[in-house]
Amino acid sequence: MVELVVFRGCTHAEQARRNLHAALEASGRAPEWVEWDRESADTPERLRVYGSPTVLVDGRDVTGAVGEAKGAACRADGAPTVSQIRAALDA
Repeated sequence: MVELVVFRGCTHAEQARRNLHAALEASGRAPEWVEWDRESADTPERLRVYGSPTVLVDGRDVTGAVGEAKGAACRADGAPTVSQIRAALDA
C-alpha cells in the first residue's frame, strides 16, 4: 500500500505528489495512492506522527525516517525524491 501524508499549507506537498506519480509510473504501477490530511479527524493516529509530506510504502517512510512530529510541520528535508520512492517500491 502506498500512502501520502500531508497537511494543507505545506509547501512541499505538491512536489511530493509529482514525485510519487513519477515513481509509480516509472516502476510500472498505476499512479494511485491513499492520501491523508494529517489534521483530519479521519486520519488514523498512526499517521499523525509524520511530518508533511511523507510517503509510506507498506507502512514505512521511504526516506527511512521515523515518525516523530509533535505538530503540523513541513519536513525540513522537503519532498521525498523519485529515486527514494522507487527504491522503496522496488524493495
